[in-house]
Amino acid sequence: MPGSGRAELDAAGITDPGLRTAYAACRELNARHGRTYFLATRLLPARRRPAVHALYGFARYADEIVDDLSDGRPAAERAAALDALADDLAAALGGDAPTPPGDARAAVLAAVADTARRHDIEHRHFADFIASMRMDTHVTGYARYADLARYMHGSAAVIGLQMLPVLGTVTDRAQAEPHAAALGVAFQLTNFLRDVGDDLDRGRVYLPADELAAHGVDRDLLLWCRRRRARDPRVRAALAHLVARTRGVYRRAAPGIPMLEPVSRACIECAAALYGGILDRIADADYDAVLHRRVRVPTARRIAVAGPGLLRAGLARVGAAEPRTTLRTPSPGPGA
Repeated sequence: MPGSGRAELDAAGITDPGLRTAYAACRELNARHGRTYFLATRLLPARRRPAVHALYGFARYADEIVDDLSDGRPAAERAAALDALADDLAAALGGDAPTPPGDARAAVLAAVADTARRHDIEHRHFADFIASMRMDTHVTGYARYADLARYMHGSAAVIGLQMLPVLGTVTDRAQAEPHAAALGVAFQLTNFLRDVGDDLDRGRVYLPADELAAHGVDRDLLLWCRRRRARDPRVRAALAHLVARTRGVYRRAAPGIPMLEPVSRACIECAAALYGGILDRIADADYDAVLHRRVRVPTARRIAVAGPGLLRAGLARVGAAEPRTTLRTPSPGPGA
């Protein structure tokens, strides 16, 4: 376990050896697959980071069941795997140790269940997340934005709601919840726009069909452009419209950042700036280039965003003087 990971677990008061191993596995998932999230998480106080890694690790594990292109299982088997994961999560949230112990599945379940207990995260958010993951096993497109929004409630909005108890608020939590949910949706809409080409390869379109049609675009045109590496002004116009819509969601989310505890604000400001930067890169690439290559925020820009955030986070920590104890006393972990 890297030294920084050990320090985070020490700061969070996580002493059980089995849980420390589980959280370390989630941290590794975040570092390997969630570059933007991982960088932003570094701006949080050390004691809050393990919970974020656990939430990300569980979401990533579930997402891989439905999105791993190297997994040739039919949709019915993937749905059954999600059902089994949901059953095991319910058991873990109820205090049962995941079995068999020691594998990646057990690690994410143990860590996320411990996080839910420590931070009093509502279990329904996990059920809503699994429900949206199930949709990915049989839904390949969305006729209207309202249909997509129902999917994103479970796949994105609830991630923001899960995070709120970890981040802490200076207002009533219910006041901050709509903004946290909106930010989760904004991040996912950004991913949909960035990954439209990859999603086409998986047979899915996460863009509202009616809004595409308003610009003369349908799935067949997107596939034609993807396969022939072609550019089309209709696709460009449709994606520009959807980028503008997504910027509006970020604006709705923004008032929630001052509602967070000061030590958490820099992390979320950084994540919002980096993800908003992806939209800027899409626009710079004239929008429809995302059908052919994945745009990225340059490393120099990441550093430029994270650097001031690190300073703000440090100043906030000096003022807050956070204790090292956990937020709630958890049940014993699998290594107890």
